[in-house]
Amino acid sequence: MYDRILLPTDGTKGVDRAVDHAIDAANRYDATLHVLFVVDSDIVNAYSGDEFVDEAEGAESTLEDLGDVAVEDVATRAAEAGVDTVTAVIHGVPHEEILRYIDDEEIDLTVIGSKNRPGDYRRMLGSVTERVSRMSTAPVSIVKTTVSG
Repeated sequence: MYDRILLPTDGTKGVDRAVDHAIDAANRYDATLHVLFVVDSDIVNAYSGDEFVDEAEGAESTLEDLGDVAVEDVATRAAEAGVDTVTAVIHGVPHEEILRYIDDEEIDLTVIGSKNRPGDYRRMLGSVTERVSRMSTAPVSIVKTTVSG
């Protein structure tokens, strides 16, 4: 039923439940698990400008390092469960890059975590999970985290 499952991760606390679900689904369907981290270009661009060049490069490098660790942690857990993985750390607007990855890699199912955020936060910034679930061409399984904030 599913040959390619995507797990977008931001590497934050609380993503473990989504990781567990994604690995379980990949194992159950003998699917390849794609693990994706998107370096948020909006964060990097917030430090743009001549006076912030060093800060922008530092933010970008820090986010890339966080992404490398996040995808490798999931890949290690998946390997322990006998699941094949593909990992990627890319740059862009998170929901746009996740949606592009779904289409480009012909993903059959996306498993994505969702944090409990206050209403004002969600209205102001939106939700990557909400946008992906609304706009994806493939099924999306949303896994609620136990961590709020």
